[in-house]
Amino acid sequence: MSHNKKMSLTTRIMLGMVLGVILGLLIQTILGDKPEVAIPLGLFDLPIKGFFVDGLFHIGGQIFIASLKMLVVPLVFISLVVGTCSLSDPKKLGRLGGKSILLYLSTTAIAITVAISLALLVSPGGGVAIPTTATFDAQQAPTLAQVIIGMFPTNPINAMASGKMLQVIVFALLFGIAMALSGDAGKRCAKVFEDLNTVVLKLVTLLMNLAPYGVFCLMAKLFTTIEMDLIVELGKYFLVVVAALLIHAFVNYSIMLKVLTGLSPLTFLAKMKDACMFAFSTSSSSATMPVTLETATKKLGAHNSVASFTVPLGATINMDGTAIMQGVATVFIAQVFAVDLTLSDYLMVILTATLASVGTAGVPGVGLIMLAMVLNQVGLPVEGIAIIMGVDRLLDMTRTAVNVTGDCMVTCVVAKSEGELDIDVFNDADAAKDLEEDMDLEKRTKKA
Repeated sequence: MSHNKKMSLTTRIMLGMVLGVILGLLIQTILGDKPEVAIPLGLFDLPIKGFFVDGLFHIGGQIFIASLKMLVVPLVFISLVVGTCSLSDPKKLGRLGGKSILLYLSTTAIAITVAISLALLVSPGGGVAIPTTATFDAQQAPTLAQVIIGMFPTNPINAMASGKMLQVIVFALLFGIAMALSGDAGKRCAKVFEDLNTVVLKLVTLLMNLAPYGVFCLMAKLFTTIEMDLIVELGKYFLVVVAALLIHAFVNYSIMLKVLTGLSPLTFLAKMKDACMFAFSTSSSSATMPVTLETATKKLGAHNSVASFTVPLGATINMDGTAIMQGVATVFIAQVFAVDLTLSDYLMVILTATLASVGTAGVPGVGLIMLAMVLNQVGLPVEGIAIIMGVDRLLDMTRTAVNVTGDCMVTCVVAKSEGELDIDVFNDADAAKDLEEDMDLEKRTKKA
């Protein structure tokens, strides 16, 4: 039987990622400055860029991301309704919300403080002379009042169709509370939603089979098109952002987890590898949400009543990775344009970016909108964003992985404080095994 045993999901995803990077760089080397290179096949020539990059890799990657995004709204809505209607204490929702938002805002403030401090120490923009002819059209961010009003849907179905997650969360909470207060009718509805939740989680497990192929396609296309010369030119900026992200993920989160819960940071980080790889590949906390929820509940032991609230909320408002980019980018752009910022300016950057992490939740291009807000707040030219956009795609992948790690860390802290964390599951190494075990069991059952 051992020779029939498949590689673990983690190994297959890592293999797909590495092969995608290698193939992407190889294709980029072959293409060089040429617009197109074709492979002669006798009767016709097969264009490498047209067939592989813009065709096969693009289609495969987009199908993978679409399949994950397809699950987000039903998973969040159903899971949150199930979790809410199971709460025996209605006041618990208030505690969950207060703790979660406070922790998310705190980690964001810490993240941007670390980023600014590291950037001031290294000076990534010192002596950099980059043409700034490119322009950036900054979108106007919504006010806090608009965000609060916009949290409540006038049409829940439209909110689900549009993927407005804050509205979906609010409607799911209200619907779950109503079910809990509806007696026998609520209990019958709860049974239906519990069955739906089981089916959706099974669909998550089945779609994990696409992961290695989807990651391969995404990496292959990215590294075919990424401009490596820009990374060299902006090397200091790039490395400072990556260093700040790693410090926040491995040091800050570990300290907070240990101090607030007493849990092992090493165990936590070991169990985050699958979710982080998904986040790195997709560059989307929302698309990674199904995997994040599965990790929080099945591997880390957080009860669904907590995880179904904290994970969607974190995917919407947790901007630690983006805050780090903003901190470093603010210092970098100030140095490039030779603008001296005072201590009060940096404190304003920390405050603005922390509050903006909630105020711009759910807005497309949220990172750039937040950065434009920060730059305007301290009088720096918004056009400076155009300088860093060339390398932002690769950094976006890394900061999404940090955001997902933060979502699960906060989930563990909140769940532990509410007595809703299964310590045995958290400490169980077997709980970190890959999700395809469920599929193998299903296959064996069918054979039997």
